[in-house]
Amino acid sequence: MKQASTAFSGHQKMIVALLALTQFTIILDFMVMSPLGDMLMKSMSIKPNQFGLIVSAYAFSAGISGLLTAGFADRFDRKKLLVFFYTGFIAGTLCCGFANTYYTMIAARIITGLFGGVIGSISLAIITDLFDISQRGRVMGFVQMAFGASQVLGIPIGLYLANAWGWEAPFFLVAGIAAVVMLLIILRMQPVIAHLAVQHDRNAFTHLWHTVKNSDYRVGFTTTALMSIGGFMMMPFGSAFAVNNLHVTQEQLPLLFMVTGIGSLFIMPLVGKLSDKKDRFTLFTIASIYALVIIIIYTHLSPHPLWIIMCLNVLMMAGIMGRMIPFTALTTGIPDLSDRGAFMSVNSSLQQIAGGIAAVIGGMIVTQKDKFSPIEHYDTLGWVIVGLTLPCIYLVYRVSMIVKRKLAQGAVANAAGMMAEA
Repeated sequence: MKQASTAFSGHQKMIVALLALTQFTIILDFMVMSPLGDMLMKSMSIKPNQFGLIVSAYAFSAGISGLLTAGFADRFDRKKLLVFFYTGFIAGTLCCGFANTYYTMIAARIITGLFGGVIGSISLAIITDLFDISQRGRVMGFVQMAFGASQVLGIPIGLYLANAWGWEAPFFLVAGIAAVVMLLIILRMQPVIAHLAVQHDRNAFTHLWHTVKNSDYRVGFTTTALMSIGGFMMMPFGSAFAVNNLHVTQEQLPLLFMVTGIGSLFIMPLVGKLSDKKDRFTLFTIASIYALVIIIIYTHLSPHPLWIIMCLNVLMMAGIMGRMIPFTALTTGIPDLSDRGAFMSVNSSLQQIAGGIAAVIGGMIVTQKDKFSPIEHYDTLGWVIVGLTLPCIYLVYRVSMIVKRKLAQGAVANAAGMMAEA
């Protein structure tokens, strides 16, 4: 039985706002690659498989960075870690804006990934430290609103700037917003250090090994990796498919992303509230099956009026986020307090590496005869995602059982402690 949900304190509300703003810039930096994809492919004369490598360069470097920092993630104030890696992310994003060739863009994405890829795991560790598990669905719903906000505000503005001043402009926009957010974090966020009192492993590598060898944790790692492979396959080629196959113009792309983002802003808080009230595995399963139906329809789509394409994008986003929010909230219940930073770092690393592999595989599946011809085999990606999602449902069931067992054990321990005090 779920614990009764409690209201957020003033400090908790501020933390949610700061983490949402942080995620807004991280997601915008990554998401803007998709709508800029067609523009980049044409301006740099690169092929779909090369663009897949640009996207995966961020993912692979983020994954490696997360693994390298996992052993240290529970040994420092989480606020200081957030500020350090956020500073590097800003520098990497500026490098993207100054890149002028295929190879310099890959180098810039590697730098951005080395720092930006760790920030999500640090944010999740902060959420897990400061919020009870009965609150985390709502927290994830609000923080993930950054995804919708990036589409409502960031991507349309970024595309407008790209159309007016070149594809480099959105990266400078992201860096500028991130600099303001980092200043707010430095001034307003309190240190997050409760985990430092329960550290047992003096050696960072020992701590990493203890985290990786935990069988419960490995179930979470496997599930995250498999879900990421499916999620990352379609995303890098979304704008190219919309422009070249669905005949959406470059001028209509901002509107398409804006409408999808507005839909997300309404959907995510609702899903977050539901995942705190209903069984999260059940919600995940329903959303997954629904998402697969929409994905198959969309990946087989031919040119249609813009309003139909918009509606399908909103429906598809509802399915994707409808499964990600309850799954992420469930995942935060797996690690113990002493392992949360390491668990989130490894989990984020596997997510990024799996996403990078997916982008490369996606680039190998889809083809394009020339830079103005339709994207071919995009429908194949839809069927691959179906094949990957079905085993995910079973793995999320196992995650759900692990979290319920841990909650029951915690309740028994608390009751025993209360009896001992009495």
